[in-house]
Amino acid sequence: MEYAKSQGVPVVQSKAKPYSMDENMMHISYEAGILEDPSKAAPKDMFRMTVDPSKAPSEPTLLRVHFERGLPSRVENLSTGTTITGSLPMYEYLNKIGGANGVGRSDVVENRFVGIKSRGVYECPGAEVLRQAHMGLEGLTLDREVFRLRDMMSAKFAEYAYNGFWFSPEMDFVLSAVKKSQERVTGYTDLELLKGRCSIVARSSPMSLYNPKVSSMDEAGGWNPQDSTGFIRINAVRLIAHSRREKSLAEKK
Repeated sequence: MEYAKSQGVPVVQSKAKPYSMDENMMHISYEAGILEDPSKAAPKDMFRMTVDPSKAPSEPTLLRVHFERGLPSRVENLSTGTTITGSLPMYEYLNKIGGANGVGRSDVVENRFVGIKSRGVYECPGAEVLRQAHMGLEGLTLDREVFRLRDMMSAKFAEYAYNGFWFSPEMDFVLSAVKKSQERVTGYTDLELLKGRCSIVARSSPMSLYNPKVSSMDEAGGWNPQDSTGFIRINAVRLIAHSRREKSLAEKK
C-alpha cells in the first residue's frame, strides 16, 4: 500500500481494511485480514456493492425477469413500472436494485484446486437475482430427466470454471449440453427482493410442461390412482430381493 501510494496508484485497501478484493461487473470477492479466521464474522463496513440487509427498505421490490432460450431479455420493475433491455443495462440495473435490497452476499470456505481451504466473502447482487429467476423458469420448462442431468453437469461446470479450465474440451462439451437444455427456457419469473432475500413468487412460460389438470388436487385429471398399484409393484421388485437377502444373512448369523 505504501508503494502504491508512492507511485500514485489509487487503492481502496487500508491498514484497517487490508482485504484482497477482486472486483468486476459481476461481483466483488473479499479475502485476507480478519476473514482468514473463519470463526470471525465479516465486518459490516467491508461491503461495497450491497447495503446491510437489516438496513434495506422494509417494502419489497417486485421484479419480472424475462428469458428467451435461457438468456435474460428484459427486466421489469413491477414496483415502479421501469423496463430495462440490453445485456449490459439489465445487469447494471440488477446490480443496483439488488444491492439496494441487500441481495447477493455469500460467505463460503472453498476448496482450491491446489488443496488449500480458503475463506471468501462475495457480493454478486445482479447474478443472484438472475440465478433465482432462471432456476424458477427452468422448473416450469425443463423435462425432469434433463433437469437432473443439468444438475449433474452444473457441478462439473462450476469445477471447470473455478479451476480455470474455461478454454478446454471438457468445458466445450458441457457448454454444448447446457445450450441444448435451454432451447425451451422462455418466459418470465416474478421475484420479490426484501432485506437480503430474493424469492420466487410466480413464473409463466409458453413452453411450460406444467399441466394443472394432472397436478390438481381439486379435479380428476390424466392420472388414475389405480395405476399406482402396478407402479409400486414394479419398483418393489428389487427392494423385495434386497430384503430377502439381508434377512437370510441375518438368520445365518
